[in-house]
Amino acid sequence: MDRRFSSIAAFEKGAKRRIPRFAADYLFGGIGAESCVLRNREGFNRVLLRSEHLCSADHPVCHTNLLGHRYDAPFGVAPIGLGGLIWPRAAELMATAAKNHNLPFLLSTFATTDIETARAAGGDSTWFQLYPMIDTDMEDAVLERAEKSGYEVLVVTVDIPTITRRERDARNGLSVPPRFELSTLLQIMARPGWALQTLVDGIPRFETMMPYVPKEFSNEEQIKFLAGAINAHVTPEKLARLRSRWKGWLVIKGVLDTADARLCVDSGADAIVVSNHGGRQLDAAPHALDMLPMIREVVGPDLPLIVDGGIRSGLDVARAIACGADFTLLGRAFICATAAAGQAGCEHAMAFLKEELRHSMVQVGCEQLSDLSAHLLD
Repeated sequence: MDRRFSSIAAFEKGAKRRIPRFAADYLFGGIGAESCVLRNREGFNRVLLRSEHLCSADHPVCHTNLLGHRYDAPFGVAPIGLGGLIWPRAAELMATAAKNHNLPFLLSTFATTDIETARAAGGDSTWFQLYPMIDTDMEDAVLERAEKSGYEVLVVTVDIPTITRRERDARNGLSVPPRFELSTLLQIMARPGWALQTLVDGIPRFETMMPYVPKEFSNEEQIKFLAGAINAHVTPEKLARLRSRWKGWLVIKGVLDTADARLCVDSGADAIVVSNHGGRQLDAAPHALDMLPMIREVVGPDLPLIVDGGIRSGLDVARAIACGADFTLLGRAFICATAAAGQAGCEHAMAFLKEELRHSMVQVGCEQLSDLSAHLLD
């Protein structure tokens, strides 16, 4: 692997050199003034760990058990919509990388790779992320496909009660498929590698959802149809329906409130993702780590809590575990690695994140992930 890619920050720079500006704005942008995106990084930077050097902790154990599976490290690939717009076939490349590193890969409902293809690429470690739908027949059809494909974990995202307006995307006129306006074409021409790969793999579409969109619809009508399919709050009754419908593991993603956490427990959730959606939904949202202690108090010690948003290193993973998380998810980090250097880049990022986590545990003086919390400096 190119020695330039020695960190996630280096992969981010590499991705920006290879993808059009409209794709970069979608990937790196947040909502409003984007203060929540900054707060996600600041949240991890505030976490300090106390080191013990006079000890025996030279061989830390980084593997972990989660939802009936043993993973090689306590992190996985967060669901990313429009991944193929950032880099063609990104979901398949990341799913294969995750399988090779024995890490979970979460496929978004609005990925540009369909349910069946992603499961074939990622194998047993592939999870499916669902945006609950207003049309229950459509929802059941999608879930049936996930079941038939062999998915065991369903991740229900609950923090998209309405379609948001993001300034960068509005300025670029972002759409899927892309609108080929003059500004868009100029941006694509400036990134010939992206353009050639897109030409080979095809214009990105929401492949899982396309069978349910009327074939006569224009691009604009398709976008409105799909946006309207999920534009509603997820009620406790909806959660109860999904819990009854799905026989595998059920994870609720997008929880930042203790009352919501309590409802998740009552609904029979097997795990919770404490998340502000990468700073992309509410600019005033708190950082996940700030809410973690209160949510842990509500759900008790045994329910797995997963954290995402702003993680950029193995040290950040250790920080999240020390703060009470059982597992973490990274989205921008892995798709940047994929955009910068393909599947090999994604695998390289996974490898050095594992290494950074081990180094952090040795430096702190921990042999087990569960020991990290004792080293948290308030």
